[in-house]
Amino acid sequence: MRTFDQLYDLAAGRHGGSSALEEKLPKPLSPKKLAAIPDDRWLSMMTRFVFSAGFNWRVIENKWDGFEAAFNRFDVGWCSMMSDDDIDTLLSDTRIVRHGAKIRSVRENASFVIELAQEHGSAGTAIGGWPDTDFVGLLETMKKRGSRLGGTSAQYFLRFMERDSFVLSRDVVAALVREGVVDKDPKSKRDMVAVQSAFNEWMQQSGRGLSVISRVLALGIDAA
Repeated sequence: MRTFDQLYDLAAGRHGGSSALEEKLPKPLSPKKLAAIPDDRWLSMMTRFVFSAGFNWRVIENKWDGFEAAFNRFDVGWCSMMSDDDIDTLLSDTRIVRHGAKIRSVRENASFVIELAQEHGSAGTAIGGWPDTDFVGLLETMKKRGSRLGGTSAQYFLRFMERDSFVLSRDVVAALVREGVVDKDPKSKRDMVAVQSAFNEWMQQSGRGLSVISRVLALGIDAA
């Protein structure tokens, strides 16, 4: 497995040097800034990526104002109390994508967000304060306690909320396979532990976060 500096040099060589590479690297928010994000915005972004999974992202983006209106700006109390009749009404609401299981997930994820807020003060405090060295633990919590937040849905949700995170995109997985971290797309608990261990080592070497390392891996995939 290459060191972070070696991975960085691969990516920089492909993208015009270190200055150009730095411009492409994400700058995640601090735990303090994440904690200040209202709970409804966490639910909103969760919903965006639940509906985007297996669907054309642009369609979801173009309809998003309709989603916000249909789900009462993702007020977590309102969404958690949606009745079955409310959900039936949403199934005929042309402002949104009418997918029954995904609509019901909004109610379930609203309850999840409320639980996080009750336990930690806010969803942002819980998510932002989770140790980066156990990011796979956060993903597992999303999968188990949330609704339809398995696979890469939670990873993209967290990245778009600007929480320091890795995303196991096609290029990142290819880089992890190339580096001998895993031998295929990591799905098992064992493989995810191996991925976390590799990221932890690269974080220790570099002082960089998960988002930057993830992006460096992706940008260097064609340079090996």
